[in-house]
Amino acid sequence: MEKHVLGLELPTDPRWVNNAEKHIGDILIDHAYCEQKAASSCISLIVQYPEHEELVAMLTPVVAEEWAHFERVLAELTARGIKLGRPRKDEYVGKISQLVRKDGTPEQRLADKLLLNALIEARSCERFRLLWLDLKDEGLKKFYYELMVSEAGHYKNFLHMAMRYAGESYTLKRWKEWLAAEAAIIASLEVRPDRMH
Repeated sequence: MEKHVLGLELPTDPRWVNNAEKHIGDILIDHAYCEQKAASSCISLIVQYPEHEELVAMLTPVVAEEWAHFERVLAELTARGIKLGRPRKDEYVGKISQLVRKDGTPEQRLADKLLLNALIEARSCERFRLLWLDLKDEGLKKFYYELMVSEAGHYKNFLHMAMRYAGESYTLKRWKEWLAAEAAIIASLEVRPDRMH
């Protein structure tokens, strides 16, 4: 799951993964909420676009899968005696959400929402890969490998759906813009080893 496969222009700062294990409880709490938000985002798209049958068919199993991931992260927290606690502010998602266009055609606006989800999945996948490679806890290594593979599939599905509704030419051009903007956002954010993003 190399950088070029995901398309991300800026890899995660090594300081993040070097310190993540020291903050694994915080990482797991933040991760649990990331999974919950991913499921909620898919439900929101289904509610907004019920007439797009292919989109609904793609999203429905993703909702179940993301919620299953949420349950699995909760189990990891419970096994460590860590309470879920309150969600933390996700500066990364807050900033990239501002990139979603409010102009253009309905199809282009839908494509942007799908690209937002694709990008979050791609970055999550990249970070799961780092945790899989670097964590010493064998159980968590296996856990993050499985989630890395799953998130890569979701990322591709969101991109495919964006192309389905807005066309390949527009989607690929817009995706390049999203990737460049995301790299700038990543570079501007403080490295937080207690956050998934």
